[in-house]
Amino acid sequence: ATKDEAKKHRYRQKISEWLTQELRGDLFFSDGKYHKQIRIEENATGFGYEKLFQEYLTEIVSEVWVEDPYIRHVHQASRYLLYNFLRFCEMLVKGPCKVKTIHLLTSYDEGSGKSQQISGLEEIQQSLRNYGVTLNIAFSSSIHDREIRFNNGWMIKIGRGLDYFKKPQGRFSIGYCDFDLRPCHETTVDVFHTKHTKKM
Repeated sequence: ATKDEAKKHRYRQKISEWLTQELRGDLFFSDGKYHKQIRIEENATGFGYEKLFQEYLTEIVSEVWVEDPYIRHVHQASRYLLYNFLRFCEMLVKGPCKVKTIHLLTSYDEGSGKSQQISGLEEIQQSLRNYGVTLNIAFSSSIHDREIRFNNGWMIKIGRGLDYFKKPQGRFSIGYCDFDLRPCHETTVDVFHTKHTKKM
């Protein structure tokens, strides 16, 4: 009904984008809920945390829930899971959101790695405190699902959790520091939006 030609053009563009995504199977609407699916191919690059999450980190985001059973110590075979969680926290601190609280639910590392896991998480907790962010850490032996929720209603489920990056070829190889340049494991990312976000 609008007479504004510029608005009409923008609406047509947006509708065209949605229809294209719907045809590719990337975007679904059912029962008033939004569902977007992103497929990350094996060895794909360009999927750093900012690229994946920034769209959903609006200025009103102040609380984040992370459920991932494998936030463990840095020496676990071929994995850098604590570093991945640290990178995720750095992204939250940089904004544009104003995160004040992060809730982490994970599982204990097995064997001798448990003390290193706790020590690493406590170090991240203390570092976040310097930026005015509280990190609440809880452990569960039965946690299996991986999901990230923001208090603006967005929920992201990643098949591999935060650990979808491949091990860098070396400490001085491209992609070691910049996750956008790091090859990925194949995984699927599902993004949902509902009116209310369930809290832990």
